[in-house]
Amino acid sequence: MNSRPLNPYLLAGVGITSILLLASKNNRNKVQSLAVKMKGMLPDRFLNDTVPTEKLGHPDPHNIEDNKMVDEGAMYSVNYYNETVQQ
Repeated sequence: MNSRPLNPYLLAGVGITSILLLASKNNRNKVQSLAVKMKGMLPDRFLNDTVPTEKLGHPDPHNIEDNKMVDEGAMYSVNYYNETVQQ
């Protein structure tokens, strides 16, 4: 019985097959158009950058609402710990 797993051979086969298929410019164009078509089918929420870049870095100390929100978020984990773990 063979004790070696087939995973490396399978990955090598897939890699060699993809290299051979993409060697032709016609096949590369087909794969690229398929990738663009599949990207068009994705919902916009997966394609948009969800990080708000205007609020990165150190918070403004004069922004009371933002500081209050951060304080409440920090206290949520403390309250959760106190309620569940310490009981």
